[in-house]
Amino acid sequence: MKTALVTGAASGIGRATAERLVNNGWQVYATDIDTDGLETIKGCVTETVDVTDTDDIERLRAQIADDVGGLDCVVANAGLAQLGPVADMPSEHLEAQFDVNVHGVHRTVRAMVPLLVEREGTAVIVSSTHGRITTPGMGAYAASKHALEALVETLRMEIADIGVDVAIIEPAWVTTAFADTAQQRFHKADRSEYFNDVYDAMAEGTLIGGRGPLAVTPERVAKQIHAVAMTEDPALRHPVGWPARLVLATRWLPQPAQSLGHRTAIKAFAAFHRLRTHFK
Repeated sequence: MKTALVTGAASGIGRATAERLVNNGWQVYATDIDTDGLETIKGCVTETVDVTDTDDIERLRAQIADDVGGLDCVVANAGLAQLGPVADMPSEHLEAQFDVNVHGVHRTVRAMVPLLVEREGTAVIVSSTHGRITTPGMGAYAASKHALEALVETLRMEIADIGVDVAIIEPAWVTTAFADTAQQRFHKADRSEYFNDVYDAMAEGTLIGGRGPLAVTPERVAKQIHAVAMTEDPALRHPVGWPARLVLATRWLPQPAQSLGHRTAIKAFAAFHRLRTHFK
C-alpha cells in the first residue's frame, strides 16, 4: 500500500487530495490546524499539525516513521493568503505569510525527505499561478509563492540523485473557501486613499476566489496531484486547467502590456464593487 502525507487537508484542495488518494487505495496521513475539519475526513489517519511549529512537524515525522517506515508522497498544501496593497501591509502580516507558505513547506519537506528516500517517493508542492505572475493586492501572497517556487526548483536539482522526485502544482482560481478565509485577513486598518481602487476591487473576493467561470474544482486539482504522485520522473511544473495556462501565458506579453492589463482589471472590478454598493 502506498502512503502519503497531505498538509492543509481539512478543506479545499488538501481535503480533495486526501479523499482521492484514499479512494485509490493509499494510506493517507491528513493534517491541518483545523481540528473540526479533520474530524469529518473518512479513511485517513488525521493529526492536528501546525506547519509553523517545528515540534509538531518532528512529532509527525516520528509517528510516520514508526508506523510505516517511509512515504511514497508528501503533498505540501497548507497555505494562506494575506491580501492588500504592499505599501499598506504591516510587516508582521508579510512575515506570517512567509512563515506558512514558505517556511512551513520547508519545515515539512525537510523533515520528510528521509522518509521519501526510503520509498523513492515524490514531494508535490501546491503553489499557484501567482508563483510566476503577480497582480495588485496580491503582492504578499505572490511573493511567498515566487520564493516557494525558487526553493522547490532548487530542491529538485539537489535531490535528483537520491531517488526523490519533486513537482509543483499551479492552479489559478479554485472553487474553495480560500477567498473567504483570505478576506477575513484582509488588513484595512491602515487603508490608504492612494489604493482605493485596489481595496474596492478586492472587496468582492472575485480576484482571488473561485466564484467565476474560470475556476476549477478542488477535485480537478487533486486529480492532477494524484497523477503526478503516480508518475515516474514527473515534470517540474504542472498548471491545472486551461485558465492557469492562459494566466501564465501573459508572462510573455511586454511588461507595459502586462501592467496595463492589471490596472484595467483592477479599475473594472473596483467600478463593479461601487455599483453594487450603490444599488444595495
